[in-house]
Amino acid sequence: MSRFALIPIFVVMSAVSFAGGQERKIPVTGLADADLAPFDEMMLKFLRDNQVPGASLAVAKDGKLVYARGFGDADRQLGLPVQPNMRFRIASISKPITAAMILRLIELGLLKMDDNPFEVLKIAVPANADPRLKKITIKQLLQHTAGWDRAVSFDPMFRPVLIAKAQGTKPPAKPIDIIRYMTTQKLDFNPGERYAYSNFGYCILGRVIETVTGQTYDAAVQKGIFDPIGVKHTQLGHTLTTAKNEVKYFDLKNRKANAIMGPSFGKPVPAPYGAWYLEAMDSHGGWISTAPDLVRFGAAFNDPLGCKILRAGSIKTMFARPDGPAGHDRDGKKKDVYYGCGWLVRTLGREDRINTWHNGSLDGTATILVRRVDGLTWAVLFNARSNAKGGYLGSLIDPLVHQAANRVKRWPKRDHFAQ
Repeated sequence: MSRFALIPIFVVMSAVSFAGGQERKIPVTGLADADLAPFDEMMLKFLRDNQVPGASLAVAKDGKLVYARGFGDADRQLGLPVQPNMRFRIASISKPITAAMILRLIELGLLKMDDNPFEVLKIAVPANADPRLKKITIKQLLQHTAGWDRAVSFDPMFRPVLIAKAQGTKPPAKPIDIIRYMTTQKLDFNPGERYAYSNFGYCILGRVIETVTGQTYDAAVQKGIFDPIGVKHTQLGHTLTTAKNEVKYFDLKNRKANAIMGPSFGKPVPAPYGAWYLEAMDSHGGWISTAPDLVRFGAAFNDPLGCKILRAGSIKTMFARPDGPAGHDRDGKKKDVYYGCGWLVRTLGREDRINTWHNGSLDGTATILVRRVDGLTWAVLFNARSNAKGGYLGSLIDPLVHQAANRVKRWPKRDHFAQ
């Protein structure tokens, strides 16, 4: 049994005020370590200041898991505290997972970076379709440069009812329905011209993985990415039901949205439970995972020569700077921050010194996975997206974890991954 599946330890730090004037103590679970107290202090203060229901933090140093603790409530109604091994929706941290699988398929010779995804999928593009669709490549999908810009048009992954009706299918629309619908829409810019974050592009990559491997997306990823590195508690999530050890999701503003599926179809429901179709988001935002599992995945790329899932050349490609405006300013100067293949990258003075990360955001969910140049890897998962003022928790916590890590004077030698 994992040492993180522990009886919760209730830490008497300070009372926390919530709506209605109620106060409670924040429960903390997992193993305490005086050397790593800066993380405890930072997380407790953050939950107090932002009134966050629950969170999980895991930290690895040089590939060894040294810290994993749960904070706050997994389910307030049942009085369940967050445990370190609990699953959260990780939202867009799903993209680095999908990117790694695509790069593995390229290594195996089953796919090429310059392949056109619609040709791989054998989807007949309508005769009157935007001719630029035939110029899109796998690489452009990975780097968000394929030509879709949700800020200019819309994000099809959040229009499952409209698209299902347009395709003559029962809502919510499945990924293949969305792809066929989008072949009838104009691109927002020329492929390769610039960067624009696209959930839809990674939806296509998921179907490419299925076509090339002959397996479901999640089965292919489990075999190709998770099994080799020992990721065992990560699976695809569901819109209306929760998995074993999965937290409950909260919207601190109690917002409602019309359900796009289920018995309450068309009626107002809590946004995290029916306002969008998580099953269709599999390859761009559909995984649920634990903080230790995500840290294990992120740390797998720290030693390129010893990596069990990708070769050194593929890891270099994953974090490489895109050509053109996606990786350079208008004057041709290299950007300090850019999007590689599934990861955001920040250069630290030299091209070979980088921090990489990815955020995730859905109603009821905020997540962040960070790989730092000094060998630190961490993941923070929340069961709410924003605080009461609307501030996105993933962005708010990011600098604070860096600061807490910098305050640690002595790192433990143990490795909880090995236990």
